[in-house]
Amino acid sequence: MVRALYGIDVVLRIIGDDEEMDQVEEIVGKLIAELADELHAEHARLAQLRETNGISTTPRYTNPKQITVHISSPQLAQYTALIEELDRLMTVMDTLWLTGVLTNKQRADGAYQWRTRVLRTGREIIEIERRARASAEKRGKGEELAEVEEPVVAREVSDEVSDGGYFEDEADTGSRDDAES
Repeated sequence: MVRALYGIDVVLRIIGDDEEMDQVEEIVGKLIAELADELHAEHARLAQLRETNGISTTPRYTNPKQITVHISSPQLAQYTALIEELDRLMTVMDTLWLTGVLTNKQRADGAYQWRTRVLRTGREIIEIERRARASAEKRGKGEELAEVEEPVVAREVSDEVSDGGYFEDEADTGSRDDAES
C-alpha cells in the first residue's frame, strides 16, 4: 500500500502525464472517500445501537498492537485514517458483542465484512497504481521511474536501534527484533 500510494501521489506524478495522473488520483480519492463514508455511517449506526441499549463501557484489550506508519503521501494518510476508523468500528462492534447485543455470528460476519472491504479497496488501489506504472513504462519512462523511485523504495538499514528498542521502518509493528543486526 505504501509503495502504491506513494507511487500515485509522488513518483508517477513526477514522470507521468498530468491529466492521466489527475484521473488516477481522482479515482483513488473517490474509492477512499466512499469507503470512509460507509465506515463512518456504520460506526454511527452501531454507536446509536450502543446508546439505545444504555451501554457506556468499552472493552480494554489485553494485547493491543500499535503500528507506526510513516506518512509519505496525502492518500496514504487517508488510507491510514480508514484503518483507524475500522479499528474504532471493531471496538464498538466488540462492545455490542460482549454485552450480548450482537450474536457471535453477527459480530464475526460484521468484522469479516468490514475488514474485507478495506482490504479489497487496498487491492484495487494497488492495481490502479500498477496500471498507471505500466502506462508510464509503455511511454518509455521505465528508466526515469527507476531513478525517481529507487531512493524511496530502498530500505535503510541501520546498526542502531531507536529509543524504544524497535527498528524503524515504513511500518513499525511494535514487535521487538531479537536478532543481532
